[in-house]
Amino acid sequence: MSSAKPHYLRPLDKRHGRIDLTHGAGGRATHQLIAEVFAPAFASPDAPHIDTGDDGVVLPSTAHLPAGHRLVMSTDGHVVSPLFFPGGNIGQLAVHGTVNDLAMMGATPLYLTVSFVLEEGLLLADLVRIANALGQAAREAGVTVVAGDTKVVERGKGDGCYISTAGVGWVAPGVHLSGRLARPGDAILLSGSMGEHGLAVMSQRQGLHFDAPILSDTAALHGLVQTMLTSGAQLRTLRDPTRGGVATSLNEVAMASGVGMMLDEAALPVQAAVQAGCELLGLDPLYLANEGKLLAVCAADDAEALLAVMRAHPQGRDAVRIGTVTQDAQHGVQMRTAFGGCRMLDWLMGDPLPRIC
Repeated sequence: MSSAKPHYLRPLDKRHGRIDLTHGAGGRATHQLIAEVFAPAFASPDAPHIDTGDDGVVLPSTAHLPAGHRLVMSTDGHVVSPLFFPGGNIGQLAVHGTVNDLAMMGATPLYLTVSFVLEEGLLLADLVRIANALGQAAREAGVTVVAGDTKVVERGKGDGCYISTAGVGWVAPGVHLSGRLARPGDAILLSGSMGEHGLAVMSQRQGLHFDAPILSDTAALHGLVQTMLTSGAQLRTLRDPTRGGVATSLNEVAMASGVGMMLDEAALPVQAAVQAGCELLGLDPLYLANEGKLLAVCAADDAEALLAVMRAHPQGRDAVRIGTVTQDAQHGVQMRTAFGGCRMLDWLMGDPLPRIC
Protein backbone atom coordinates (compact mmCIF):
# COMPACT_ATOMS: atom_id res chain seq x y z
CA MET A 1 0.00 0.00 0.00
CA SER A 2 1.56 3.28 -1.11
CA SER A 3 0.93 6.67 0.48
CA ALA A 4 2.25 8.68 -2.50
CA LYS A 5 -0.71 10.87 -3.56
CA PRO A 6 -1.07 11.78 -7.26
CA HIS A 7 -0.49 15.55 -7.32
CA TYR A 8 -3.24 16.22 -9.84
CA LEU A 9 -6.18 15.12 -7.70
CA ARG A 10 -8.16 17.43 -5.45
CA PRO A 11 -8.08 16.46 -1.75
CA LEU A 12 -10.87 14.12 -0.72
CA ASP A 13 -13.95 15.72 0.81
CA LYS A 14 -13.82 13.80 4.09
CA ARG A 15 -16.95 15.47 5.46
CA HIS A 16 -19.46 15.08 2.64
CA GLY A 17 -17.79 12.89 0.02
CA ARG A 18 -18.80 9.29 -0.66
CA ILE A 19 -17.11 6.16 -1.93
CA ASP A 20 -17.67 5.48 -5.61
CA LEU A 21 -16.60 2.65 -7.89
CA THR A 22 -13.44 4.47 -9.01
CA HIS A 23 -12.06 4.13 -5.48
CA GLY A 24 -11.85 0.38 -6.06
CA ALA A 25 -10.64 0.43 -9.64
CA GLY A 26 -6.93 0.43 -8.79
CA GLY A 27 -6.23 3.78 -10.46
CA ARG A 28 -5.72 7.34 -9.30
CA ALA A 29 -8.73 7.43 -6.99
CA THR A 30 -7.66 4.20 -5.27
CA HIS A 31 -4.19 5.56 -4.61
CA GLN A 32 -5.65 8.80 -3.33
CA LEU A 33 -7.90 6.91 -0.90
CA ILE A 34 -4.88 5.01 0.39
CA ALA A 35 -2.78 8.16 0.68
CA GLU A 36 -5.35 10.36 2.40
CA VAL A 37 -7.33 7.85 4.52
CA PHE A 38 -5.54 4.56 5.17
CA ALA A 39 -1.87 5.52 5.32
CA PRO A 40 -2.34 8.29 7.90
CA ALA A 41 -4.73 6.15 9.95
CA PHE A 42 -2.38 3.17 10.11
CA ALA A 43 0.89 5.11 10.43
CA SER A 44 3.33 3.73 12.94
CA PRO A 45 7.02 4.41 13.62
CA ASP A 46 7.49 0.62 13.44
CA ALA A 47 5.93 0.30 9.98
CA PRO A 48 8.24 1.69 7.28
CA HIS A 49 7.08 -1.11 4.95
CA ILE A 50 3.59 0.41 4.64
CA ASP A 51 4.83 3.05 2.20
CA THR A 52 6.59 0.79 -0.30
CA GLY A 53 3.71 0.43 -2.76
CA ASP A 54 4.71 -3.15 -3.50
CA ASP A 55 2.35 -6.11 -3.87
CA GLY A 56 3.48 -7.61 -0.59
CA VAL A 57 5.56 -6.96 2.48
CA VAL A 58 8.92 -8.46 3.42
CA LEU A 59 8.82 -9.10 7.15
CA PRO A 60 11.92 -9.20 9.33
CA SER A 61 13.69 -12.55 9.51
CA THR A 62 12.47 -14.95 12.17
CA ALA A 63 16.11 -15.06 13.28
CA HIS A 64 15.41 -12.05 15.50
CA LEU A 65 12.95 -14.12 17.56
CA PRO A 66 14.24 -15.70 20.77
CA ALA A 67 15.33 -19.31 20.35
CA GLY A 68 12.51 -21.84 20.22
CA HIS A 69 9.74 -19.35 19.50
CA ARG A 70 7.17 -20.35 16.88
CA LEU A 71 5.09 -18.29 14.49
CA VAL A 72 1.29 -18.35 14.72
CA MET A 73 -1.11 -17.03 12.08
CA SER A 74 -4.86 -16.38 12.11
CA THR A 75 -7.43 -14.78 9.82
CA ASP A 76 -10.84 -13.27 10.44
CA GLY A 77 -13.72 -11.55 8.61
CA HIS A 78 -15.93 -8.79 10.02
CA VAL A 79 -19.41 -8.01 8.72
CA VAL A 80 -21.03 -6.47 11.81
CA SER A 81 -24.21 -4.44 11.29
CA PRO A 82 -24.44 -1.60 12.15
CA LEU A 83 -20.87 -0.40 11.53
CA PHE A 84 -20.97 1.77 14.67
CA PHE A 85 -22.40 0.47 17.93
CA PRO A 86 -22.25 1.50 21.61
CA GLY A 87 -18.68 0.97 22.77
CA GLY A 88 -17.00 0.47 19.39
CA ASN A 89 -17.14 0.06 15.64
CA ILE A 90 -16.11 -2.38 12.93
CA GLY A 91 -12.57 -0.94 12.80
CA GLN A 92 -11.75 -1.72 16.43
CA LEU A 93 -13.51 -5.05 16.15
CA ALA A 94 -11.34 -6.06 13.18
CA VAL A 95 -8.17 -5.58 15.22
CA HIS A 96 -9.45 -7.07 18.45
CA GLY A 97 -10.92 -10.13 16.75
CA THR A 98 -7.65 -11.20 15.13
CA VAL A 99 -5.43 -10.17 18.04
CA ASN A 100 -7.60 -12.24 20.37
CA ASP A 101 -7.53 -15.28 18.07
CA LEU A 102 -3.72 -15.16 18.24
CA ALA A 103 -3.84 -14.62 22.01
CA MET A 104 -5.99 -17.72 22.54
CA MET A 105 -3.05 -19.70 21.10
CA GLY A 106 -0.78 -18.07 23.68
CA ALA A 107 0.80 -15.85 21.02
CA THR A 108 2.07 -12.29 21.16
CA PRO A 109 0.64 -10.51 18.08
CA LEU A 110 3.11 -8.75 15.77
CA TYR A 111 1.61 -7.89 12.37
CA LEU A 112 -1.77 -7.42 10.71
CA THR A 113 -2.95 -7.23 7.13
CA VAL A 114 -6.27 -5.54 6.41
CA SER A 115 -8.65 -5.88 3.45
CA PHE A 116 -11.61 -3.50 2.98
CA VAL A 117 -14.66 -4.24 0.86
CA LEU A 118 -16.52 -0.93 0.59
CA GLU A 119 -19.98 -0.24 -0.78
CA GLU A 120 -20.51 2.51 -3.32
CA GLY A 121 -22.10 5.45 -1.51
CA LEU A 122 -20.39 4.92 1.87
CA LEU A 123 -19.68 8.30 3.46
CA LEU A 124 -15.98 9.12 3.44
CA ALA A 125 -16.44 10.56 6.93
CA ASP A 126 -17.56 7.13 8.14
CA LEU A 127 -14.63 5.42 6.42
CA VAL A 128 -12.22 7.87 8.05
CA ARG A 129 -13.73 7.11 11.48
CA ILE A 130 -13.43 3.38 10.87
CA ALA A 131 -9.86 3.57 9.57
CA ASN A 132 -8.74 5.83 12.42
CA ALA A 133 -10.33 3.51 14.99
CA LEU A 134 -8.62 0.50 13.39
CA GLY A 135 -5.24 2.23 13.38
CA GLN A 136 -5.61 3.39 16.97
CA ALA A 137 -6.65 -0.09 18.13
CA ALA A 138 -3.64 -1.59 16.36
CA ARG A 139 -1.22 0.86 17.97
CA GLU A 140 -2.75 0.27 21.41
CA ALA A 141 -2.37 -3.49 20.90
CA GLY A 142 1.25 -3.07 19.81
CA VAL A 143 0.69 -4.57 16.36
CA THR A 144 1.70 -3.11 13.01
CA VAL A 145 -0.55 -2.97 9.95
CA VAL A 146 1.90 -3.99 7.22
CA ALA A 147 -0.27 -4.56 4.13
CA GLY A 148 -3.80 -4.00 2.88
CA ASP A 149 -6.23 -4.05 0.00
CA THR A 150 -9.38 -2.13 -1.01
CA LYS A 151 -12.28 -3.20 -3.19
CA VAL A 152 -15.53 -1.36 -3.95
CA VAL A 153 -18.82 -3.07 -4.83
CA GLU A 154 -21.96 -1.58 -6.35
CA ARG A 155 -24.52 0.20 -4.20
CA GLY A 156 -26.77 -2.27 -2.40
CA LYS A 157 -24.27 -5.14 -2.53
CA GLY A 158 -21.96 -4.46 0.39
CA ASP A 159 -23.86 -3.00 3.38
CA GLY A 160 -21.33 -0.23 3.86
CA CYS A 161 -18.08 -1.93 4.79
CA TYR A 162 -16.66 -5.40 5.34
CA ILE A 163 -13.17 -5.92 6.75
CA SER A 164 -10.95 -9.01 6.63
CA THR A 165 -7.78 -9.23 8.68
CA ALA A 166 -4.92 -11.67 8.99
CA GLY A 167 -2.51 -11.67 11.90
CA VAL A 168 0.94 -13.06 12.65
CA GLY A 169 2.43 -13.51 16.11
CA TRP A 170 4.91 -15.63 18.01
CA VAL A 171 4.46 -18.08 20.83
CA ALA A 172 7.16 -18.85 23.40
CA PRO A 173 8.70 -22.27 24.01
CA GLY A 174 6.70 -24.46 26.37
CA VAL A 175 3.40 -22.72 25.63
CA HIS A 176 0.91 -25.15 24.15
CA LEU A 177 -2.78 -24.33 24.41
CA SER A 178 -5.48 -26.29 22.64
CA GLY A 179 -9.14 -27.16 22.87
CA ARG A 180 -8.04 -30.80 22.93
CA LEU A 181 -6.25 -30.56 26.30
CA ALA A 182 -9.09 -30.20 28.84
CA ARG A 183 -9.14 -33.00 31.43
CA PRO A 184 -11.77 -34.20 33.92
CA GLY A 185 -11.42 -32.27 37.17
CA ASP A 186 -10.06 -29.11 35.53
CA ALA A 187 -11.52 -25.74 36.48
CA ILE A 188 -13.38 -23.52 33.99
CA LEU A 189 -12.78 -19.78 34.43
CA LEU A 190 -14.41 -16.77 32.76
CA SER A 191 -12.67 -13.38 32.71
CA GLY A 192 -15.81 -11.28 33.17
CA SER A 193 -19.50 -10.77 32.52
CA MET A 194 -21.26 -12.19 29.46
CA GLY A 195 -23.26 -10.78 26.59
CA GLU A 196 -22.43 -7.05 26.45
CA HIS A 197 -21.27 -7.05 22.82
CA GLY A 198 -24.20 -9.02 21.50
CA LEU A 199 -26.78 -6.91 23.28
CA ALA A 200 -25.03 -3.61 22.45
CA VAL A 201 -25.18 -4.43 18.74
CA MET A 202 -28.76 -5.66 18.97
CA SER A 203 -29.92 -2.54 20.83
CA GLN A 204 -28.35 -0.27 18.21
CA ARG A 205 -29.83 -2.34 15.39
CA GLN A 206 -33.34 -2.29 16.87
CA GLY A 207 -33.28 1.24 18.28
CA LEU A 208 -33.66 0.00 21.85
CA HIS A 209 -32.71 2.12 24.84
CA PHE A 210 -32.04 0.90 28.37
CA ASP A 211 -31.86 2.87 31.61
CA ALA A 212 -28.27 1.69 32.07
CA PRO A 213 -26.35 1.94 28.78
CA ILE A 214 -25.00 -1.38 27.45
CA LEU A 215 -21.61 -1.03 25.77
CA SER A 216 -19.70 -3.57 23.72
CA ASP A 217 -16.82 -5.15 25.62
CA THR A 218 -14.56 -5.20 22.54
CA ALA A 219 -10.92 -5.24 23.68
CA ALA A 220 -7.56 -6.83 22.95
CA LEU A 221 -6.84 -9.65 25.42
CA HIS A 222 -3.21 -10.58 24.70
CA GLY A 223 -1.92 -8.59 27.69
CA LEU A 224 -4.19 -10.53 30.03
CA VAL A 225 -3.16 -13.80 28.40
CA GLN A 226 0.55 -13.09 28.78
CA THR A 227 -0.02 -12.32 32.48
CA MET A 228 -1.82 -15.64 32.85
CA LEU A 229 0.95 -17.54 31.04
CA THR A 230 3.62 -16.18 33.37
CA SER A 231 1.63 -17.10 36.49
CA GLY A 232 2.92 -20.67 36.59
CA ALA A 233 -0.57 -22.14 36.41
CA GLN A 234 -1.18 -25.28 34.34
CA LEU A 235 -3.21 -23.61 31.64
CA ARG A 236 -4.73 -26.04 29.14
CA THR A 237 -7.20 -24.15 26.95
CA LEU A 238 -8.17 -20.58 26.10
CA ARG A 239 -11.18 -19.51 24.06
CA ASP A 240 -12.73 -16.12 23.25
CA PRO A 241 -16.48 -16.78 23.27
CA THR A 242 -17.54 -14.67 20.30
CA ARG A 243 -20.31 -15.96 17.98
CA GLY A 244 -22.37 -18.54 19.84
CA GLY A 245 -21.22 -17.23 23.22
CA VAL A 246 -19.92 -19.09 26.26
CA ALA A 247 -22.16 -22.13 25.82
CA THR A 248 -21.09 -22.83 22.23
CA SER A 249 -17.39 -22.28 22.98
CA LEU A 250 -17.56 -24.80 25.83
CA ASN A 251 -19.29 -27.32 23.58
CA GLU A 252 -16.42 -26.95 21.11
CA VAL A 253 -13.86 -27.67 23.82
CA ALA A 254 -15.86 -30.57 25.29
CA MET A 255 -16.12 -32.21 21.87
CA ALA A 256 -12.44 -31.66 21.04
CA SER A 257 -11.22 -32.99 24.39
CA GLY A 258 -13.74 -35.82 24.74
CA VAL A 259 -14.99 -34.54 28.10
CA GLY A 260 -18.07 -33.00 29.66
CA MET A 261 -18.66 -29.68 31.44
CA MET A 262 -20.73 -28.79 34.50
CA LEU A 263 -21.43 -25.10 35.10
CA ASP A 264 -22.89 -23.38 38.14
CA GLU A 265 -25.64 -20.93 37.19
CA ALA A 266 -25.15 -18.94 40.40
CA ALA A 267 -21.52 -18.27 39.44
CA LEU A 268 -22.22 -16.94 35.93
CA PRO A 269 -21.52 -13.18 35.75
CA VAL A 270 -24.14 -11.14 33.86
CA GLN A 271 -24.68 -7.39 34.17
CA ALA A 272 -28.13 -6.49 35.45
CA ALA A 273 -28.87 -4.42 32.33
CA VAL A 274 -27.85 -7.31 30.06
CA GLN A 275 -30.00 -9.74 32.02
CA ALA A 276 -32.98 -7.39 31.80
CA GLY A 277 -32.42 -6.88 28.07
CA CYS A 278 -32.22 -10.61 27.48
CA GLU A 279 -35.46 -11.19 29.36
CA LEU A 280 -37.14 -8.46 27.30
CA LEU A 281 -35.92 -9.89 23.99
CA GLY A 282 -36.12 -13.58 24.84
CA LEU A 283 -32.35 -14.11 24.56
CA ASP A 284 -29.95 -16.18 26.64
CA PRO A 285 -26.70 -14.43 27.69
CA LEU A 286 -24.89 -17.78 27.52
CA TYR A 287 -25.31 -17.67 23.73
CA LEU A 288 -24.57 -13.98 23.15
CA ALA A 289 -21.30 -12.87 21.54
CA ASN A 290 -18.48 -11.39 23.60
CA GLU A 291 -15.52 -9.50 22.13
CA GLY A 292 -13.45 -8.80 25.23
CA LYS A 293 -13.78 -11.89 27.41
CA LEU A 294 -12.00 -15.24 27.55
CA LEU A 295 -12.67 -18.72 28.85
CA ALA A 296 -9.80 -20.61 30.46
CA VAL A 297 -9.45 -24.25 31.44
CA CYS A 298 -6.73 -24.93 33.98
CA ALA A 299 -5.71 -27.52 36.56
CA ALA A 300 -8.08 -27.33 39.53
CA ASP A 301 -5.24 -26.83 42.03
CA ASP A 302 -4.16 -23.69 40.18
CA ALA A 303 -7.60 -22.11 39.82
CA GLU A 304 -7.54 -19.75 42.78
CA ALA A 305 -4.01 -18.52 42.12
CA LEU A 306 -4.84 -17.96 38.44
CA LEU A 307 -8.02 -16.08 39.34
CA ALA A 308 -5.99 -13.77 41.59
CA VAL A 309 -3.61 -13.03 38.72
CA MET A 310 -6.49 -12.39 36.33
CA ARG A 311 -8.30 -10.09 38.76
CA ALA A 312 -5.15 -7.97 39.08
CA HIS A 313 -5.34 -7.19 35.35
CA PRO A 314 -7.84 -4.58 34.01
CA GLN A 315 -9.33 -7.06 31.54
CA GLY A 316 -9.81 -9.76 34.17
CA ARG A 317 -10.87 -7.89 37.29
CA ASP A 318 -14.27 -9.66 37.34
CA ALA A 319 -12.90 -13.14 36.63
CA VAL A 320 -14.74 -16.06 38.25
CA ARG A 321 -14.74 -19.82 38.28
CA ILE A 322 -17.92 -20.95 36.53
CA GLY A 323 -17.61 -24.73 36.46
CA THR A 324 -15.66 -27.96 36.24
CA VAL A 325 -14.61 -30.33 33.46
CA THR A 326 -16.26 -33.73 33.92
CA GLN A 327 -15.97 -37.26 32.59
CA ASP A 328 -18.75 -37.67 30.03
CA ALA A 329 -18.73 -40.00 27.04
CA GLN A 330 -21.46 -37.87 25.44
CA HIS A 331 -19.37 -34.67 25.77
CA GLY A 332 -22.31 -32.74 27.19
CA VAL A 333 -22.22 -29.25 28.66
CA GLN A 334 -24.64 -28.95 31.57
CA MET A 335 -25.54 -26.35 34.18
CA ARG A 336 -26.78 -26.67 37.72
CA THR A 337 -29.63 -24.20 37.96
CA ALA A 338 -30.53 -21.92 40.83
CA PHE A 339 -33.55 -24.17 41.48
CA GLY A 340 -31.39 -27.26 42.02
CA GLY A 341 -32.05 -28.84 38.65
CA CYS A 342 -29.74 -29.53 35.73
CA ARG A 343 -30.03 -27.96 32.28
CA MET A 344 -28.33 -29.08 29.08
CA LEU A 345 -26.48 -26.33 27.22
CA ASP A 346 -26.42 -27.57 23.65
CA TRP A 347 -24.68 -26.04 20.65
CA LEU A 348 -26.26 -22.85 19.33
CA MET A 349 -28.98 -23.72 16.83
CA GLY A 350 -29.78 -21.12 14.19
CA ASP A 351 -28.57 -17.54 14.52
CA PRO A 352 -30.53 -15.35 16.95
CA LEU A 353 -28.15 -12.41 16.32
CA PRO A 354 -26.79 -12.49 12.76
CA ARG A 355 -23.98 -10.14 11.62
CA ILE A 356 -22.71 -9.70 15.17
CA CYS A 357 -18.98 -9.45 14.41
